[in-house]
Amino acid sequence: MSGTMRDLIHGEADVDDEENDESFDEDTGEPIPGKSRINGELDDSSEEEEDDDDEEAARAVREGFIIDDEDEEPEERERRRRKDKKRRRAEREEEEAVLDEEDLDLIGEANPEWERKTAAQPKLKRLKRGHRDDGEQHRERGLDEIFSDDEELDAPHEFDRGFARPDHHRVDEFADFIEEDELEDEDERQRHQEEMEVARPRERGYVGGAEATGLDKDALDDMEAIFGNGEDYDWALALEDEAEAREAGDHNLELKDVFEPSQLSEKLLTDEDNQIRWADEPERFQLDRLPYKNLQITDDQFKEEARWITSLIWPKKQLHSDLQGPFTRAIGKVLEFFVVDEVEVPYVFQHRKDYLIHATRLRDNNNADQDEIVVSAEKLLNQDDLWRVLELDLKFRALIEKRNVLEKTYDNLKLAAGVGDPTVEAMLPIAVTMEELQDIQDYIYFQHSTEIKDLAATNGDLKEKRRPGGKSTIFDRIRRGKAYHLVRAYGITPDQVAQNALREGRKQYTEDSSLTPIDLADTLISDSEFNTGEGVLLAARQMFAEELFVNPRMRKHFRMSYYIMGVINCRRTEKGLRKIDEQHPYYELKYLKNQTFSDIANKPEIFLKMLKAEEEGLLEVKVSLQSEREFRKQLFAEFASDNFSELADAWNDERQKVLDIAFEKLERVITKGVKESMRTECQDSILKICREEYSKKLDQAPYKPKGMILGTIPRVLALSNGNGDHNRDSVCWAWVEEDGRVLEHGKFDNLSRDERSREAFVELVQRRKPDVLGIGGFSVETHKLITSIRDLVAEKDLRGADFEDQDSGEDRSEPLEIVVVNDEVARLYKDSPRAAIDHPTFTSLTRYCVALAKYLQNPMKEYAALGKDIVSLSFHPCQQLLPEDKLRKQLDTAMVDMVNLCGVDINEAIADAYTATLLPFVCGLGPRKATAVLKTINANGGVVNTRDELVGDPDSGKLPVVGPRVWNNCASFLSIEYDSSSPTSDYLDNTRVHPEDYELGRKMAADALELDEEDVKAEVDEGGPGAIVRKLIKDDEQEKVNDLILEEYAEQLERNYNQRKRATLETIRAELQQPYEELRRYFSLLSDDEIFTMLTGETQESLCEGMIVSVNIRVAKEDFVIAKLDSGIEGRVEPHEGSDLPDIPLNRIFQMGQTAQAKLLELDRRSFSARLSLREEALRVPFRRRVDHDPGTWDAVQEHKDKEELREKDKATGRTQRVVKHPLFKPFNSTQAEEYLGSQAPGDAVIRPSSKGNDHLAITWKVADGIYQHIDVLELQKENEFSVGRQLRIGGKYNYSDLDELIVDHVKAMAKKVDELMQHEKYQNGSKADTEKWLTTYTEANPKRSVYAFCLDPRHPGYFYLCFKAGQGAKVNAWPVRVVPNAFELLKSPYPDMKALCNGFKLRMMSSDPNRPR
Repeated sequence: MSGTMRDLIHGEADVDDEENDESFDEDTGEPIPGKSRINGELDDSSEEEEDDDDEEAARAVREGFIIDDEDEEPEERERRRRKDKKRRRAEREEEEAVLDEEDLDLIGEANPEWERKTAAQPKLKRLKRGHRDDGEQHRERGLDEIFSDDEELDAPHEFDRGFARPDHHRVDEFADFIEEDELEDEDERQRHQEEMEVARPRERGYVGGAEATGLDKDALDDMEAIFGNGEDYDWALALEDEAEAREAGDHNLELKDVFEPSQLSEKLLTDEDNQIRWADEPERFQLDRLPYKNLQITDDQFKEEARWITSLIWPKKQLHSDLQGPFTRAIGKVLEFFVVDEVEVPYVFQHRKDYLIHATRLRDNNNADQDEIVVSAEKLLNQDDLWRVLELDLKFRALIEKRNVLEKTYDNLKLAAGVGDPTVEAMLPIAVTMEELQDIQDYIYFQHSTEIKDLAATNGDLKEKRRPGGKSTIFDRIRRGKAYHLVRAYGITPDQVAQNALREGRKQYTEDSSLTPIDLADTLISDSEFNTGEGVLLAARQMFAEELFVNPRMRKHFRMSYYIMGVINCRRTEKGLRKIDEQHPYYELKYLKNQTFSDIANKPEIFLKMLKAEEEGLLEVKVSLQSEREFRKQLFAEFASDNFSELADAWNDERQKVLDIAFEKLERVITKGVKESMRTECQDSILKICREEYSKKLDQAPYKPKGMILGTIPRVLALSNGNGDHNRDSVCWAWVEEDGRVLEHGKFDNLSRDERSREAFVELVQRRKPDVLGIGGFSVETHKLITSIRDLVAEKDLRGADFEDQDSGEDRSEPLEIVVVNDEVARLYKDSPRAAIDHPTFTSLTRYCVALAKYLQNPMKEYAALGKDIVSLSFHPCQQLLPEDKLRKQLDTAMVDMVNLCGVDINEAIADAYTATLLPFVCGLGPRKATAVLKTINANGGVVNTRDELVGDPDSGKLPVVGPRVWNNCASFLSIEYDSSSPTSDYLDNTRVHPEDYELGRKMAADALELDEEDVKAEVDEGGPGAIVRKLIKDDEQEKVNDLILEEYAEQLERNYNQRKRATLETIRAELQQPYEELRRYFSLLSDDEIFTMLTGETQESLCEGMIVSVNIRVAKEDFVIAKLDSGIEGRVEPHEGSDLPDIPLNRIFQMGQTAQAKLLELDRRSFSARLSLREEALRVPFRRRVDHDPGTWDAVQEHKDKEELREKDKATGRTQRVVKHPLFKPFNSTQAEEYLGSQAPGDAVIRPSSKGNDHLAITWKVADGIYQHIDVLELQKENEFSVGRQLRIGGKYNYSDLDELIVDHVKAMAKKVDELMQHEKYQNGSKADTEKWLTTYTEANPKRSVYAFCLDPRHPGYFYLCFKAGQGAKVNAWPVRVVPNAFELLKSPYPDMKALCNGFKLRMMSSDPNRPR
């Protein structure tokens, strides 16, 4: 095997050593050999260049790095040949230089006194270095590392050169290809080391100093006088260095030179991210407005925007009609805050609240003695409305941008072609939706297509000579020809028909021609295209229909009619006929009809399910008009002639044909747009619900310890038994202090029976005095643990921490409270990389306990720490039907609201990464700016003393943390703890008061303390601007601010400074008394239903009375049976529900461990118990979910027909319902099996009936999320038709004796292999396209390297792709890898594990046939 082919293979993923001294050409990527050897001898350098060409080209084609010359362009081939020729000449010169060095070495051997120049002298190095030195300095990654795993070449290169002896060359040919065993024996290691020493290359360039040459100084001087010291050539070397420098350029190493673009993008470190990071504009504004960066909105458009947004929000507000004017002004003011002031929603809501309220002053008529004014306030906009205004602002920008483009296009047409179109001029200014603008665009490009083409062909100047344009359309030719006279003869224009339909202006009447349509058509025959009367008539009919179709007014009329009178009907497809059975989630849609838009608005998820079912090919969703016949009739009346004659009838018949053509086209385009608009509306409705649910989760203060104020962080002892049995398995626990530190953790062996464990638990509680016990888990066993601990707490009278009784003033305590904690965050945290970093030594269950405790301490922080995983939580049953980016954005707005309500202690965020996760949600910041804030503060010393410091302080050397605009947004939401001992600390920096209002706060403090101006000046001169507030706090006089009459302050501010600050003054008063008071609601305890769902995974939909469920018999007595459901719930069967046969003991019918089907009669979600029936008569009645349909909304006739059709088909095919007694058996079809496994873990399986008959079974197992493999099992040696065969065969190859063996040795074995592959470092999450993109990006960043990776093949479950790319110039290839029990198959060859698979792949690459045609 050639050395070059050998270099293609890299046998061990962890090995960095390179076995030869090859480098790569920087331009072509081809290997440049060092000293090529054949049988240990040097190649003859005078070998013909043509032979070199042939050999190298053959080798390159064999390695798959380049294509054959036949595929190259002649110029490319010639350029490459010249480059190769130049490269070989350089190699020969270098080899000659090496021989010169060897001659010098011989001189040194002959004369021991002679010494060579030291290699450290730079002036001689360039002349004296040999090929080996050049290889070490400039070598690229060789083919031997084509599929290596490491970025850097860190391994030493002392063995880089090939062996001197040919036998050594053969021995080491596969040395670095296949994984080698470690040598455990010391003697073997020593012998191996000696062999390696012997095998080292003998020729090594001398790299020592002058001492190594053996010459003294005089001899060296003599040599220098004869040969020179190389300085004569300095000018040439300098020129060469300058050329290299010019070629390389002054290139500073940047992140993008080191990391892949995908990595930089993921870490938000691209150039675009940095631009956002340092721009003085709120990050969220920058991202949202990026598409409209260059759009300038005029003052008139700004006023129009306020009216436009009002028209969309006002109808839903249900305010009094008198408030519409103030409401519009409030919208305008909010837009001004967003667009002009560039402040975000939390700032507006917190500091501009007065503009969101309409206040009216009324005289108090009840008090006749005093002339008292009563203020009545009406809230116009809430915080959700502000987010809606912000969202609509973006939509309006898109609207204006498109309208500007259309106006420019029309102005160009008017200027260059003299076009004047009343329809465009009338409709364009009043278009208020993207659909209406699209209608106008379609109209312009149809009606004036010729002028637009001419305009484009002459670059906007029709005076220029016109270049040949595109081929004209049939409608252009009709418009230019005689046939258009017939279009005009219809007696009314399409626009006039549309105006009649919309009732715009006076009705336009239709005039009939003097000739019949066909007679008139005969007079308009032309020799070119329309040479018959029928042809002319058909062309005119199509033309008028098309003009009706593109007319903006007609489309507006149709769209309005569909929104008002539209209904939605579902019809199952042939695929959906059988696939959607009564247990299918889409059955509620299968025969749904006559759903009005108001019905859809009340149940938006229904319509999204319809569209999803349509995408899956199960349903057809059709939007139609309720009274389509009446609508058509009315439309025809606006078009038809009122005359009574045969001529008029002939023309009306023609008009009817035109209308039929136009109606079909309009129906198609309008219904498509209506469906998409409804999809968006329904998505927005569910997104709003998700946001509200998330807001409820966030709006929870920390669990309040007894006797403490709301907001106090509790000390928590959290416990969990996970999935374990509380009677046998241990219980993990963690003690978490109020500052979040985990001071202690451990396990209790058995808290229900083991007395030592119970005593240890009591000792822990009494020693630590927790404020609350938090418990969570994954199964019904956790409910039993909760009961045990409650009993233990009551038995031992365990109490929480002492607190002061407000009434008596004495310390007291209350019984320790036990809380079942919502564990949705903890489940994601316990096995996450973040948990491994936070607590590397903890078990997964202990980390789960830590997360439970932290949830009790601050739910908001726990949700914020999830980051992008937040969308993994469930907020709505149909959440998966929503676009993930939209959902994440809505959830982020909820988090922004809550974080800014609570504020963030900036110094705590600097010191604590857990708190720092809140920073991206602070007003004005984002993930990019948050990292910059932390980095800059750390550069400033790691502490922020005042809010003013954040904009920089040149006097103290403080760098600006944020710009003035961003600071204005975030200042009041970043708190700094007040330190009374520090003269620079400002009390107001620890409040919700914005720095712009500090003077108001100080004025209120001075008035509360009744200080005059001189007293205030004296205090300020001595203690600085914050002295007055400091005095108020020091004297503990905060309560005095309640005596201030704020109404007078507010009137004075509005009168003198035009500032509305009434609500702001209230905020200042509250903050002076209690800074950053906890405004969240009390910690929300889980309801019984929520606890039931958490521990069982069952909801009201998935488990309810009447369902038939699979149970496992645990106890079988004569008069009762205890059975357990799959979810862990225990059910009891009474004697009369055990059998249809009376007086037979139940233990004769049922045995312990038996699997059976049972009907769920009653379910107690509080006690986790159920009442079951095993009677066959009860099981014969299938479960049907109750669905109430309004009359006329369910197609019962079609449902009956379909059932009869399916019954006949089943009779013909002999299909019957089959039941197999096995815990994994479910009476599912393939779709139901996939849906059932959707929430299960990868590797879980379902045994189900097969559609191939009763001698087959089907097994569906979950390969990965969304990927399921269906396995056909052939049953052999069956006792009867319904029994399971004694031999089970899969694929004609694998045989098993029973279902348990099949599941373990086949399904579980494959699942284990899938997991092994997906855990491998070469596995890529994502699609094949994503993987190929990753490979391409990788090779672009590393042009001389090759790489491979594995990814899932979702179209063939159980298969993976092995994608590889042999260098930057090569194309991406993919080989299928099949998972089989206990092995992987690559190209029909099995490999037992991933190491063998990787090596097998590399060996296949190595052993590719060089003569194989490509």
